[in-house]
Amino acid sequence: MQGRVARVALTFAITAGALIFSGCATTGGRISQHPEMYQSLSPRDQALVSQGQIRPGMTMDAVWVAWGTPDQKIPDNMDGRPTETWVYLRYETPPSYGGPYSYGPFDWSYIPPKFVHPSRGVTFSNGRVVFFRYLIPP
Repeated sequence: MQGRVARVALTFAITAGALIFSGCATTGGRISQHPEMYQSLSPRDQALVSQGQIRPGMTMDAVWVAWGTPDQKIPDNMDGRPTETWVYLRYETPPSYGGPYSYGPFDWSYIPPKFVHPSRGVTFSNGRVVFFRYLIPP
């Protein structure tokens, strides 16, 4: 009986930890973790953000709620004004990649390569979106 209680407690702790660490991994998670950021947006921006979309003129907070933490932040200048560009990356494994020593899906010694692609980027000036682009369709 005591072992069963310990297993249940351990399972609960692992699940709770996973939820805490992944809570901001989605737009909904970021909205629920930071409702004050979401509530400070206009109704138009709330509708866009909740769909994971952004627009020119949005604040950095709005973009963070919509898209999450960028993989890279690049400071720069545009027409003599400081800017910051956020780059989001996508990691992909080819669907049927087989290496020279692969023995099918049960070859646990083989780890397929991951390819990194920039998927989208957004540039801010004075804390507002001045340009964004989807490099790989969402």
